[in-house]
Amino acid sequence: MSIQSHTEQRVSRALKLGVSAMLAAVLSACVNYAGIHSDAKTAEPQQYATQQSLPAEQGHWPGANWADQFGDAQLKALIDEALKSNPTLDQAHARVAAASAYSETAKASTMPRVDANYSLTRQQFSNTTFVPPPFGGAWQTENKGLLSASYDLDLWGKNREALKAAISQLQASQADAEVVKLTLTTSIARTYNQLARLYVLRDIAQQEIMQREQIDRITAGRIATGLETEVERKTAQANLSTSRAALKSFDGQILTTRYQIAVLLGAGPDRGLRIARPALGMGDEVRLPDNLPADLVSRRPEIVAARWRVDAMTHGVKEAKAEFYPDINLSAAIGLDAFGFGRFLTAASRTASVGPAIHLPVFDAGELRAQLKGRYADFDYAVATYNQALVTALSEVATQLADVRSTDAQLVDAQTAQDAARKAAELALVQYKAGLTNQLTVLNADVNALSANQSVANLRMNRLDQQIALAAALGGGFVDTSNANAGAAPRADASAPNTPVVAAR
Repeated sequence: MSIQSHTEQRVSRALKLGVSAMLAAVLSACVNYAGIHSDAKTAEPQQYATQQSLPAEQGHWPGANWADQFGDAQLKALIDEALKSNPTLDQAHARVAAASAYSETAKASTMPRVDANYSLTRQQFSNTTFVPPPFGGAWQTENKGLLSASYDLDLWGKNREALKAAISQLQASQADAEVVKLTLTTSIARTYNQLARLYVLRDIAQQEIMQREQIDRITAGRIATGLETEVERKTAQANLSTSRAALKSFDGQILTTRYQIAVLLGAGPDRGLRIARPALGMGDEVRLPDNLPADLVSRRPEIVAARWRVDAMTHGVKEAKAEFYPDINLSAAIGLDAFGFGRFLTAASRTASVGPAIHLPVFDAGELRAQLKGRYADFDYAVATYNQALVTALSEVATQLADVRSTDAQLVDAQTAQDAARKAAELALVQYKAGLTNQLTVLNADVNALSANQSVANLRMNRLDQQIALAAALGGGFVDTSNANAGAAPRADASAPNTPVVAAR
């Protein structure tokens, strides 16, 4: 190799080093995001103490058909009807469609763009500018057709991060739709259970009317024999009227609850009138599944939605960081441009252009730094929302489980009290009929029996309501299958730089 060749190589390397040093110096002088960061981190479910409140009981996670456990075909039919026609679900689906469209828009930014344009302009050119006669001072018709293409090299990943953020927002919107779906099905099941409660309480009220009618007849007979006065007769009649009023109250509440179910179905109030009396069973045995805290983050739709928003904000931060780096766009165009029509489709009218365009922020009065701070604030909020959703979910599961266990224990004592109160009321009525006790004793025993019957009925319906709420707290059968690591929160490292650039230090 000649001495001249070695010299040329040294000169070339020197030029490259000089250009690199110059570029580094220019970038260092440009706007940068030094000192802007976040320490927020998503919580891990294992960091919360749940071993005592949420014991592993080898149970099963609720399935999508969790309401079937109560053995009521009408409830299943109502839920299916609501999922097809409720406007709230339509709103959620519309939000998912909007998020999907936005992600498609973001994807388009990562691809080349090709446009075709044609224009026809009739214009009088000035006679005193750069256009010489015969065009200067005359009217001319300009025909111009261009086929242009452009492509953002996206060296720092700005468009790619925007696309990832949009996809994560789409995943969050889909999880939000599952939240709406779960809320709707849970509301229908709980309102349906309330309808069942009212029917049971109405039955008790009807039985109470029959009981007090018997007391009234016995009182009338005792008055005829001189054992009672008209005071006792009026007291018996007052109690009977009170029981009849309670029955009518339950009828009104049943009608109102039917209307509420119709609203949840997305139908008119007349649809509620066709709902038959519920026939709910007690449902499955309540046992928590194993590995509950860890698996809950992929089965509770609120947590999944919050987790995807953290991921979206993470990419949003990186997108904002990429704004500090140079933008390089490649563009090219080819077409025809001519005055008049006769020469438009000739080779002489051909025009073409190609070249890069570079944009580098040098001074923006702090706009980019403020934008990045805003993205970090959104990220911090998303992390806090996720952590709160996790804490709330764990608390709700523990609360519903505690309520179920407490209700089970209360039912044992309440049923014992019910049996005793019923026997006491029956014995008091027999003694009253035989003239061995007074009306006050009978009425007190009757009130106690009524209260005991209502207490047991309410506890049983509370147990069903709590079981429904527990199924919802466990996610209602939802499982996030959007990625292979659905059970783990995305890495919330929004402070990581996109690439090592001098200006970003």
